[in-house]
Amino acid sequence: MSVALFTAFVLSVASGSSSFAGDWPVFRGPNRTGVIEAKDWQEWPASGPKIAWRGKVGLGFSSVVIAKGRAATVGHASNKDTVFCFDAVTGKELWKHSYPAQLGNVFYEGGTTGTPTFEGDRLYWLSRWGDLFCFDATSGKIVWSKNIHKETGVKLPTWGFTGAPLVHENLLVLNVGEAGLAVDKTNGKIVWQSANGDAGYSTPLAVQRAGQWLALMGNSENYLAVNLQTGKEAWRHKWLTEYGVNAADPIVSGDRVFIASGYGKGGALLDLGSGQPKELWKTKALRTQFNSAVLHDGHLYGPDGDTTEKASLKCIEFATGAVKWTHPGFGSGGLLIADGKIVALSGTGELLVAPATPAAFKPTSRAQVIGGKCWTAPSMANGIIYCRSGRGDVVAVDVRK
Repeated sequence: MSVALFTAFVLSVASGSSSFAGDWPVFRGPNRTGVIEAKDWQEWPASGPKIAWRGKVGLGFSSVVIAKGRAATVGHASNKDTVFCFDAVTGKELWKHSYPAQLGNVFYEGGTTGTPTFEGDRLYWLSRWGDLFCFDATSGKIVWSKNIHKETGVKLPTWGFTGAPLVHENLLVLNVGEAGLAVDKTNGKIVWQSANGDAGYSTPLAVQRAGQWLALMGNSENYLAVNLQTGKEAWRHKWLTEYGVNAADPIVSGDRVFIASGYGKGGALLDLGSGQPKELWKTKALRTQFNSAVLHDGHLYGPDGDTTEKASLKCIEFATGAVKWTHPGFGSGGLLIADGKIVALSGTGELLVAPATPAAFKPTSRAQVIGGKCWTAPSMANGIIYCRSGRGDVVAVDVRK
C-alpha cells in the first residue's frame, strides 16, 4: 500500500443511484455520513409536529431508506421476514415480500437488523441468515435471489449478517466473511470473497483516493480495508471487543478514520497517512455500540453506552477526543445532522432538534413521536423524518416548509 494512497481520503458515495435531490436511498444517507444539507424543512410548533403517516412492519431494527417517492424497511412476524415498500409521503403500501426466517432472539427480542439499499430501479436486501434479494423497486418483483450463507458455507456470525449492501459500480459488496464478499449486482454471481472468518456488523464504507476504491468495515476482531474490485486487503487494525461486536461504521475525514465500539471499548482516531493505521488517540468517552456517531465541523456527535445502561448523547472533538458536552439519559438511539442541526431519536422514541455545536446541547424542539424501544437512527428525506421502533412501529414526521 503506497503512502500516497492515504494522504487524502475523499469520502464519496459508491452508489450510482439516480434519486430525487432530497432522497435518503442508502444507510446513513446519500453521502453515507449521516449529514445532509437539507433546507426544505423546519422545526415544529409547541403543539407538536404533523404526522404524515404511521405504519407497522414487524419486529426489528432495520432503518428506513427513501428514493423516488418510495420508503422501504424490513420487519419480522410469524416466522417470516417481510420487506415493505411504501409511498414515502402517504404511507400507502406499494408492495411487500415475505420469506421464512428465524426470529433470532439471542440476548434480545430478535427480528431484522440490517437495512436495504436503493440503487436506480433496484432495491437490495441481505437478511441475518444470508438471504440476498434484488427487487424491482417499482413492482417488488424479484430480479434475482440466493442464500449467500448456504452457497458459500461462510460462517454465520452470532447475531447474523447485518449492515446494508453497498453498491459500487457493477458490484454489491457485503460484510460477509472475514473481510467482505462481492457479487455482480445484475445477477448475484460471486465476484470475490474473503476468508471464512467471523464477519462484523458494520456496513462496508467506500472511500477513494487516486482512482482506487476501498471498502472499510469491521469484522469480529478488526477494522480493515479491502480493494473494492478485487477484495485484496489493504490494511487492518486490531480492535477487540467483549463479544466480538464491531458494528458502528468507521468515520473518515482526510487521511484519518475514527472507529468505535460498545461494551466498554470506546473509540480511537487512526492516521493512515503512512499507508498503515497509527493510533493518534483513544478514548472511552464515546462507546458507540451500533449507531455510529456523526461528524460535523470537526466534532463527533453520538450515543455513548450500551443497551444495558442508560446511554448518554455526547459531543467530542475529532482531532483530540476531548469531551465537549454530555446529555445524560438519551439511551441507545441515533441521530442525523440536517442543515447544521442535530435531529435525534432517543432510545425511548423522543424526537429532538438542537443546533450542532460543541458549546452545549440545547434542544429547540422535542416531541414524543413513537413508543417502545428505539435503537434505530432516524432517516430524513424531502422534509419528512422517518422513525422506527423495535416492535415495528414506523412514523413519518412531516416537517416540510
